[in-house]
Amino acid sequence: MSDNNSFKNKLQEYCRRVDKALDQWLPQPDGPEGLLQQAMRYTVIGGGGKRVRPVLVYAAGEALNVPLDQLDSLACAVEIIHAYSLIHDDLPAMDDDDLRRGRPTCHKAYDEATAILAGDALQALAFDIMARDTTMQCSDKTRIEMIHLLATASGSIGMAGGQAIDLAAVGKQLTLEELENMHRLKTGALIRASVLLGAMCNETATADTLTKLDTYAHCVGLAFQIQDDILDVVADTETLGKPQGSDSEQNKPTYPSLLGLDGARERAQSCHQQAIQALDIFDESADTLRQLSAYIVEREH
Repeated sequence: MSDNNSFKNKLQEYCRRVDKALDQWLPQPDGPEGLLQQAMRYTVIGGGGKRVRPVLVYAAGEALNVPLDQLDSLACAVEIIHAYSLIHDDLPAMDDDDLRRGRPTCHKAYDEATAILAGDALQALAFDIMARDTTMQCSDKTRIEMIHLLATASGSIGMAGGQAIDLAAVGKQLTLEELENMHRLKTGALIRASVLLGAMCNETATADTLTKLDTYAHCVGLAFQIQDDILDVVADTETLGKPQGSDSEQNKPTYPSLLGLDGARERAQSCHQQAIQALDIFDESADTLRQLSAYIVEREH
C-alpha cells in the first residue's frame, strides 16, 4: 500500500473514531431543551468537516506512543470548541455567513438565539468532557494543565482574541507581522492546543519534545490559514462548502491580498518545511504529523 493510501486510511480511521466518540458525548435531543441539543448535534456531527484538530490530537499522541483510547475525549473537546467557534463566527454580528460545510449555518437552520446558545453549550461541554472522562489515564495535575491549555487557546489571548482582531481589521491594511499574529491567535492557538494535548497524554514527554511539537503546531497553524485564504480566492463555493470570496467581499486582510497568490503559496510551503524540520527528533512514529502538514498545504477545500 502506498504511503498516500496509508495516510488516507489513517485519516478516515481517526475521523470515524472521533465521530463515534462525539456521538456518545453530545446529548441526545430530549425534553424542553431538545431543540438546543439538536442544534448542537447539527453543527458538530451533521455537517462532517475535515476534523483536522482531532486528527492532530491523535497524530501527536501516536508520535509519543499514546494509546488511542486515551485521546478520544481530547479529540472530542477540541472539535467541539472548533464547532462552537464556527457557530459564533457565522452569526450576523460577526462574519454573517449563510453556508458552512455545504449546509445552512446554525443560525439559518434554526434561529439566531438558538445558535448563540448552542455555541455557549458546546463550549461548556468541551471542558466538562475533559474534567470527567474516566478513560484518560493521567494525573490530576496533568488534566488541570490540559484544561488550562484549551481554555487559554479559546479565550481572549487565543481564538476569541484573534476573532476580535479580525473584526477590527476589516477594511484596514495590516503588515505581514500583524496578519500572522492575528491568525496565530484565531486559528493557530487551537491547532497548537490540539497537538500539545495529544502529546501531554504521555507524561514522560520531555520539555524539548513539547517545544519541538509546539514549533510544528505553530507552523502548521499558519500554513492552514494561508491555504484557507488561497482557497477563498481560487476555489468555488461548492468545493469550499461555504461562500467563495467571502473574505474579499468583506474587505478582510488576507495573505493573497498582502503577498499575492504566488507569494502566499510560497509562504505556505515555507511554513510546511519549517514544520517538517521541527520533527527532526522523531522517527517514523511522527510520519502522520509529517503527512498532515503536507495535506494542509495541498488540500483543495
